[in-house]
Amino acid sequence: MTDKPYNILFLCTGNSARSIMSEALSTILGKGLFKGFSAGSKPGGVVNPFAIEQIKQFAPDYPTDEMRSKSWDEFALPDAEQMDFIITVCDNAAGETCPYWPGRPATAHWSFEDPAHVGSDAEKRASFAMIFQQIHKRMQAFMALPIGEMTQAEIAAATKKIGEIPV
Repeated sequence: MTDKPYNILFLCTGNSARSIMSEALSTILGKGLFKGFSAGSKPGGVVNPFAIEQIKQFAPDYPTDEMRSKSWDEFALPDAEQMDFIITVCDNAAGETCPYWPGRPATAHWSFEDPAHVGSDAEKRASFAMIFQQIHKRMQAFMALPIGEMTQAEIAAATKKIGEIPV
């Protein structure tokens, strides 16, 4: 076990929905052992309000006011917090050339559909709820890993395997 939380960076192209919900869920479910971050290759600059709605429904006291859409370049800077895990949550970001991540974090791809590309607000709300539950399912599997007892190779393999869990 480590005396500092494990840092997890979730990447998506726009950093407005899936990566934002993943950031919050990893911090909430991690209970101090994990700290979530999120970023995008081409951040839109705005967090989707339906993502915030899902987070608030799950954890009303979670501080969403400081959540923002930001570039992954922030996490490649020399003074940035070092990541232990980098997880892409959209297929576009998984196919892009990422910056160099200091510390050689374990990387994986957990594909989730984009919940924002549906019609009405009611359809979006339902889509966001479904994706939030899918992220939650994989995050629970991740949180159940005995990371303190695993080698770096075992952690990397298990993190990738979680991306294959049917959602």
